[in-house]
Amino acid sequence: MSDFKELSRSVKGLTVLVTGAASGMGRATALVFAAEGANVAVTDLNAEPTEAVASEIAANGGAAKAWALDVAKPDEIIKVVNGVAAHFGSLDIVINNAGISVRVAIGDEGYEAAWDKALAVMLTAHPRIIRAALPHLRRSKNPRIVNIASTEALGATALHSPYSAAKAGVTGLTRSLAVELGREGITVNCICPGPIRTAITERISEEHKTIYAKRRTALGRYGEPEEVAHMTLSLCLPAASFLTGAVIPVDGGLMARNA
Repeated sequence: MSDFKELSRSVKGLTVLVTGAASGMGRATALVFAAEGANVAVTDLNAEPTEAVASEIAANGGAAKAWALDVAKPDEIIKVVNGVAAHFGSLDIVINNAGISVRVAIGDEGYEAAWDKALAVMLTAHPRIIRAALPHLRRSKNPRIVNIASTEALGATALHSPYSAAKAGVTGLTRSLAVELGREGITVNCICPGPIRTAITERISEEHKTIYAKRRTALGRYGEPEEVAHMTLSLCLPAASFLTGAVIPVDGGLMARNA
């Protein structure tokens, strides 16, 4: 029997880039990593709320810097990714979290525009960010990529076909890159959140949240952004070095429940 190996569960001193970090799951992820001692690159579309999250981290003794980033713009991606690595001296972890809400019928006049935007932000941006980060990840002793998809990739809802298609693409991208990059020690995993309390779900009344959660989830409630963030952290620990290509629902049992 081999000796027991004590593996590290610390991300202290590692640098993590989080997209869509100004609110919701992205903000929670930035705060959770900062609390664990990571250097956090807080990125989002608008500068002011992004700066607010970085300031919140700094006020609690963490290390963070904000960058405004439109993930649909390739030139911005390259500039920000390289800027993060230069500022912190490394880039070890990439969290592709940025997303938008898209609800459109297939027959609507604006369908193609909605489709293009959904895929640009929630699918095409991911490999662009990973490609820009790859030289830095290859120098890291703990290279991790986590893509945030959705349970909409596993079971769809009407009027969400651009969103569902983008998220399903993320799961396929995750598996393919896990295989491609595995021999380099770079892990690539995917989280599929279910019903979570975020800005996107704020418009849903508490009454309807409760009805939906009790009817559809095993736990009978909506999840909190922090519950997704802690799963993301777990995938990025040095101890998680043998986990790659996984697609993990964080959904309160939504996908496990038949009726």
